[in-house]
Amino acid sequence: MKREHLANRLIYHVFTKSIAGYRIFRDDQDYSRMVNLMQYYRTERPPTKFSAYMALKDKEGFFRKYCSGKDCLIDAVAYCIMPTHVHIVLKQKKNNGISAFMGNVLNGYTRYFNTRTGRKGPLWQSRFKHVSVETDEQLHHLTRYVHLNPVTDRLVEEPAQWKHSSYREYIGQAERKLCTDDSGHFLSPMEYRRFVSSRKEYQRSLASLKSLFLE
Repeated sequence: MKREHLANRLIYHVFTKSIAGYRIFRDDQDYSRMVNLMQYYRTERPPTKFSAYMALKDKEGFFRKYCSGKDCLIDAVAYCIMPTHVHIVLKQKKNNGISAFMGNVLNGYTRYFNTRTGRKGPLWQSRFKHVSVETDEQLHHLTRYVHLNPVTDRLVEEPAQWKHSSYREYIGQAERKLCTDDSGHFLSPMEYRRFVSSRKEYQRSLASLKSLFLE
């Protein structure tokens, strides 16, 4: 995957999707694998092989003990894994950090998925797309947009029902924590829940209109 020049200390909305809308996340095992890859590859030099990491019971504790902040390529601000695509909000901490992180994660998931399904060839449509986040206000609305994706696509009625995003981290209900950057946590859990819910129907209506216009 070709590395792109992205600036350190800036936040980016990163998006990638599967070839031809192919469903690449089908069950909890697939979603969990993606989260584990994102957690493992956030550090520049993982202290153990991925297979050994997967065998650990306390993965977060392992990284707190052996991986200091200076070793991290990125900070994760928010994410949502959908059946055919992935939204991730990232802050770059090292030169080429986001490109290296995304290359490792996407290639790692391709190897896993192809092995599990007996498939061959590329899985992702193209290199990941990205756009920089310039203001706190943009970031606030972006995290809401990302967390509402499963609701907009009518996979669930409430964002907390979707287990494969960082929304539960934001409202204090997550069993595990991937997002390490505080810039995304700008409201209390109750305030953030209200902030997201206030836009639910509006975002659904926009998605419906967009689909109509595309047809």
